[in-house]
Amino acid sequence: MSPRSKKFIGAIVMLVWIPVYALVAMIFALKILPHANGLVSFLYYAIAGTIWIIPIGLMLPWMNREPTKAK
Repeated sequence: MSPRSKKFIGAIVMLVWIPVYALVAMIFALKILPHANGLVSFLYYAIAGTIWIIPIGLMLPWMNREPTKAK
């Protein structure tokens, strides 16, 4: 697969992943956090605000990897 097509696929995945993750995190927060104390809310938002980058970080090396030559 060419680097250009990998970057296109990666961009589409990011454009879908980030809003879907944000909606899921928001729905979860609305269900759980109204009854939680300030520390739990802080920890939730700190973790939820950081964890979205893990799938993106795993995809970036794939996007930038040069194609292997066929033998």
